[in-house]
Amino acid sequence: MAETNEGRARAKTLSPIRGLAPFLAPYRVWIIGAGLALTFTAALTLILPLAGRRVIDNFLAEDLGRMDAYFAAALGIAALLAVGTAIRYMLVTIIGERVVADIRKAVYDRAIGMSPVYYERLMTGEVLSRLTTDTTLILSVISSSVSVALRNVLTLSGGLVMMLFTSTKLTVAVLVLVPLVILPIVLLGRRLRGLGRENQDRIAASSAQASETLMAAQTIQAYTHETASRTAFGRLTDAALSSAQRRIKVRAAMTAIVIFLVFAGVVGVLWLGARDVRADTMTPGTLFQFLIYAILVAGAVGALSEIWGELMRAAGATERLIELLQAEDPVRDPQHPAQLPAPRGAVALRDVSFHYPARPTVAALSGVTLDIAPGETVAIVGPSGAGKTTIFQLLLRFYDPDAGTVEMDGVDIATLERTQMRSRFALVPQEPVIFADSARENIRFSRPDATDAEVESAARAAAAHDFLLALPDGYDTYVGERGVMLSGGQKQRIAIARAILRDAPVLLLDEATSSLDAQSERAVQQAVDELSQGRTTVVIAHRLATVKKADRIVVMEGGQIVAIGTHDTLIAQDGLYARLARLQFTDGLNDI
Repeated sequence: MAETNEGRARAKTLSPIRGLAPFLAPYRVWIIGAGLALTFTAALTLILPLAGRRVIDNFLAEDLGRMDAYFAAALGIAALLAVGTAIRYMLVTIIGERVVADIRKAVYDRAIGMSPVYYERLMTGEVLSRLTTDTTLILSVISSSVSVALRNVLTLSGGLVMMLFTSTKLTVAVLVLVPLVILPIVLLGRRLRGLGRENQDRIAASSAQASETLMAAQTIQAYTHETASRTAFGRLTDAALSSAQRRIKVRAAMTAIVIFLVFAGVVGVLWLGARDVRADTMTPGTLFQFLIYAILVAGAVGALSEIWGELMRAAGATERLIELLQAEDPVRDPQHPAQLPAPRGAVALRDVSFHYPARPTVAALSGVTLDIAPGETVAIVGPSGAGKTTIFQLLLRFYDPDAGTVEMDGVDIATLERTQMRSRFALVPQEPVIFADSARENIRFSRPDATDAEVESAARAAAAHDFLLALPDGYDTYVGERGVMLSGGQKQRIAIARAILRDAPVLLLDEATSSLDAQSERAVQQAVDELSQGRTTVVIAHRLATVKKADRIVVMEGGQIVAIGTHDTLIAQDGLYARLARLQFTDGLNDI
């Protein structure tokens, strides 16, 4: 994980924030409105000192009406400023929420469609960190920091102009101090950029650790690994905290230096102005006006120094998100996909060789050729690592082969749109995936438009109807995260009902009965037999009963097919299959 994080390029400028432009474009009218409100409030802020000058210079005047008018004008300006600020806040906050919602949807849409090869390089927890931590940071910047930055830029530039208009002499004195203020911003800002990105990376690492361990909480508890997991997470969290503390200290130092230099300058300028007032070369109101402008400019510089660090962190977060959005998936649809013929259920591998990207020196498959006819049931057997699951991975095009082709109904699946091609498969994995929803919606997952009657029909065919009715709320019972409220056999039957409801011409079955009790196994096996009727079925076999029912048995070893035949034929050959039957198939030798 550390290598992944540290290996990425770090944001060195604010340029990555330009990557937000496509997300901001749909809201350009809102942005223009916010910009007008921002300009309006900045102008009013710069007008207030003029009203203050008039009030002070006429404070002792005999014409009380004029002084009252200046006070009333100042109050009116303040009211307009309040309304304009409220409108600006509302607009920029709504824009920020909408943009971040769009970014989250775009990142999720991208991540959910990435092939497994992508997740060999990036942990799921890091993607979740980008969806939460990074987007929250961008929300803060869009809805607050950018607006405040622009307001202070306008205040800074407008204030400098008004200062020059008010007193050229004092303005020159202030400008002499500007380089002293800018220098620490530039120098410490570079340090903040690196620390901001490091902090985000360490937060992502701790999120990935938490995601991985919480999803395996039962295994961790079973092996009494809680202390080690707590220590590992604590170490990652402390590393993130340490990184954040370094960033905070640098930013605090920069803020302290800038504020001291700015206000030291203000005091010095006030001292010069006081001498001019005593010499009658400047009125008290003019000095007050200049002083307010100087304070506004100083405040703007101080605010910009703080916001700079936030913008640098946002640049790093944006870079990470854009990096994911622009990542190339090695497995992708062709620009002009071919059309599948009418479904028959024929699948084939033609001289297929494949290496997993994480293990480039070990061949998972080597020169595998296999034709499976429509309606045929083929069992794939072999020792662990023989390549059985890899065949499923390639049939579903989670990976592309290094050489050779995989075909569906005579068409190379690499020329097809993946969604269309995968719609012809129904998968029952060895470890069924159950979502934190009702039992009904878990079955309906394979065909969201299915009616309740169709869902219940599939459940009956999967021998799941009776136990589902017995649940507290029947089919609408919430089954918990990963189906924790269900037994292994119940989860398996829901997965089979899901596959039945899909009604696909090809069934991929990673048989899971080996981990079930005898009663559950019989129920699941009957459901599997029902599901296999009239479909092309490819089974990774763990039970001899399944193997004996297959039309053909494919024996694999070391990524190659070493034998194909019926149960009786392969037993007679007394090769690998016969040895596996004696050693692994748990129905025993008496069934052979």
